[in-house]
Amino acid sequence: MKNPPPAKTRQTAVAGFIPRQIKELGPNPPPRHGCQQGSVFAPWPRECSKKLLRLLTAYRDDAFVRYGERTAEGYLRYLGRFVAWMLARGIEAGQARTEDLQAYQAALYGAKTREGRPYSVGAQINHLHAIRSFYRFLYRRGVVLQDPGAALRLPGQAQRLPREILTVREARRLIARTDTRTPQGLRDRALLETLYATGIRVSEMAKLRVEEVDLEERVLHVVLGKGRKDRYVPLTSAAAEAIAAYLLEGRPRLLAGRARAELFVGNEGGRLTGTPVAHILKACAKRAGVGKRVTCHVFRHSVATHLLRGGADIRHVQELLGHASLATTERYTRVEVQDLRRVIERAHPRGR
Repeated sequence: MKNPPPAKTRQTAVAGFIPRQIKELGPNPPPRHGCQQGSVFAPWPRECSKKLLRLLTAYRDDAFVRYGERTAEGYLRYLGRFVAWMLARGIEAGQARTEDLQAYQAALYGAKTREGRPYSVGAQINHLHAIRSFYRFLYRRGVVLQDPGAALRLPGQAQRLPREILTVREARRLIARTDTRTPQGLRDRALLETLYATGIRVSEMAKLRVEEVDLEERVLHVVLGKGRKDRYVPLTSAAAEAIAAYLLEGRPRLLAGRARAELFVGNEGGRLTGTPVAHILKACAKRAGVGKRVTCHVFRHSVATHLLRGGADIRHVQELLGHASLATTERYTRVEVQDLRRVIERAHPRGR
């Protein structure tokens, strides 16, 4: 009888990972575990032990409570890839050490996407955030005595400025190109006025319910926005009037007798998601002759920039946009500095 092959040690499991990393860190998630129920998102490898599966399932439940749906799904997808990578090297994720996580980080740095390009710094950071979140969870639950993810250093990422910013005139012209003679036009006017007045994220806008809009006080209640946080956002008079007209004449005709809790509904009375909103913005921009690529995020960037140019306090803008960190809002002040630099270069006698 032949002797069984030697078990992998932790050192041999991590060493020499370079030749296999591209295949194992590709964009396709690992096989889903057969025990997952219904459509619950859980991309765990089949090789998981029962103990590890219990930990991953508990983390999945915690993630959907702690984070927004898209963030939780992203974290679980990245974590599934990490777990598969570790199992391929004979290491259970619950027993990993900091050097194992650092080895994965190095492999991630050298991995390629399906298109053959390296992972962007932002994509690497998202993967590592998911891993750190998982080990923080295990540490809070007392599963591990030390958090191996605490020592992970994230790669530096330069803050990118918005590529496109609408001028005030362009924003007004774009909104004015909605045809308020139709129920769809009434909805589009209310939608664009709301986005421009508040700068809310399209995901937050899609979840807005009728009862979360106070037209008398001109306030929106954003429930469980990014980071699972609530906030109150003031409406402009133009936005409040557009929403009132839409609720009176547009929304009932779109619903055609159907019941729907969401404020904004699609052409057939269903839920209005980000993709249709993007099409609405693109069509209005084309009709208005705005040559820029206009997205929901461009609207959000434009709101912040216009408010700061108008003299708004940066902390008020932070509260309006729902930024957890002031540093996120401060990037819009860099747009202002760029504007000032162009003025100086044009007008100052020594500017050129």
